[in-house]
Amino acid sequence: MAEEQRDELLTVREVARRLRVDDTTVRRWIKSGALEAITLPHRGKRQAYRVKRSTLEALLSGPTQLT
Repeated sequence: MAEEQRDELLTVREVARRLRVDDTTVRRWIKSGALEAITLPHRGKRQAYRVKRSTLEALLSGPTQLT
Protein backbone atom coordinates (compact mmCIF):
# COMPACT_ATOMS: atom_id res chain seq x y z
CA MET A 1 0.00 0.00 0.00
CA ALA A 2 2.82 2.43 0.82
CA GLU A 3 4.42 1.69 -2.55
CA GLU A 4 1.17 2.55 -4.35
CA GLN A 5 1.02 5.95 -2.65
CA ARG A 6 4.68 6.69 -3.51
CA ASP A 7 4.01 6.10 -7.21
CA GLU A 8 0.92 8.30 -7.35
CA LEU A 9 1.07 10.58 -10.40
CA LEU A 10 1.05 14.33 -9.81
CA THR A 11 0.15 17.07 -12.27
CA VAL A 12 2.54 19.88 -13.20
CA ARG A 13 0.44 22.26 -11.10
CA GLU A 14 0.59 19.99 -8.03
CA VAL A 15 4.38 19.73 -8.33
CA ALA A 16 4.70 23.49 -8.81
CA ARG A 17 2.64 24.21 -5.71
CA ARG A 18 4.66 21.75 -3.64
CA LEU A 19 7.95 23.31 -4.80
CA ARG A 20 6.55 26.85 -4.61
CA VAL A 21 7.43 27.69 -8.20
CA ASP A 22 5.43 28.55 -11.31
CA ASP A 23 3.99 25.85 -13.59
CA THR A 24 6.22 27.14 -16.40
CA THR A 25 9.32 26.47 -14.29
CA VAL A 26 8.29 22.84 -13.74
CA ARG A 27 7.64 22.42 -17.47
CA ARG A 28 11.08 23.88 -18.23
CA TRP A 29 12.72 21.43 -15.79
CA ILE A 30 10.87 18.53 -17.45
CA LYS A 31 11.85 19.61 -20.98
CA SER A 32 15.51 20.07 -19.97
CA GLY A 33 15.62 16.63 -18.34
CA ALA A 34 16.22 17.97 -14.83
CA LEU A 35 12.89 16.51 -13.65
CA GLU A 36 11.74 13.07 -14.76
CA ALA A 37 8.13 12.97 -15.96
CA ILE A 38 5.69 10.83 -17.91
CA THR A 39 4.42 12.36 -21.14
CA LEU A 40 0.72 11.88 -21.81
CA PRO A 41 -1.03 12.02 -25.18
CA HIS A 42 -2.76 15.36 -25.64
CA ARG A 43 -4.86 17.44 -27.97
CA GLY A 44 -4.56 20.84 -26.34
CA LYS A 45 -2.04 23.63 -26.68
CA ARG A 46 0.28 22.31 -23.98
CA GLN A 47 1.95 18.95 -23.59
CA ALA A 48 0.53 17.01 -20.62
CA TYR A 49 2.97 15.59 -18.07
CA ARG A 50 2.73 13.62 -14.83
CA VAL A 51 5.43 13.31 -12.19
CA LYS A 52 5.67 10.33 -9.86
CA ARG A 53 5.32 11.23 -6.20
CA SER A 54 8.48 9.19 -5.50
CA THR A 55 10.41 11.39 -7.98
CA LEU A 56 9.22 14.54 -6.24
CA GLU A 57 10.07 13.12 -2.80
CA ALA A 58 13.57 12.21 -4.00
CA LEU A 59 14.01 15.74 -5.32
CA LEU A 60 12.87 17.24 -2.01
CA SER A 61 15.05 14.98 0.10
CA GLY A 62 18.29 15.35 -1.87
CA PRO A 63 20.46 18.28 -2.89
CA THR A 64 18.83 20.30 -5.66
CA GLN A 65 20.75 21.08 -8.81
CA LEU A 66 17.95 22.64 -10.84
CA THR A 67 18.68 25.90 -12.62
